Amino acid sequence: MPVTTQVRVRYAETDQMGIVYYANYLVWFELGRVELLRSLGLTYSRLETDHGCILPVIEARCRYRAPARYDDEILIETRPAMMRGSVLKFAYRILRKAPEGEEQTGKGQTLLAEGETVHVVCDDKLQRKPLPEKYAAALRELIEEDAG
Repeated sequence: MPVTTQVRVRYAETDQMGIVYYANYLVWFELGRVELLRSLGLTYSRLETDHGCILPVIEARCRYRAPARYDDEILIETRPAMMRGSVLKFAYRILRKAPEGEEQTGKGQTLLAEGETVHVVCDDKLQRKPLPEKYAAALRELIEEDAG
């Protein structure tokens, strides 16, 4: 059920030790959210321009399991985890892609990090508002698929 986005680690995302700088995982979480919406035929930009909604992050958690390094191919798995009123929670797993030839076995992927972000649907004055029904229905369907 999670929507998976693949990226390759860029040199600029690494620190002096050659390991991905920890804050970049939050950037990858955002990329995962954007691509999740896009996979549903929805976009963040239309949410803002057509509906006057923004989704500020009010909480973020990331548990680091193994380091990512320059040129690693990573997979960002994103799924909506909860929707209650104007509050949304997304869950993420960041994995190093399996080496060539091992993709079919399901082995070889390494869990690099996992986490969650919590958002409140707001207008441009940061006042809570409901998520437009088209977005809510699409996310609700994914949450129900995941639970069932």
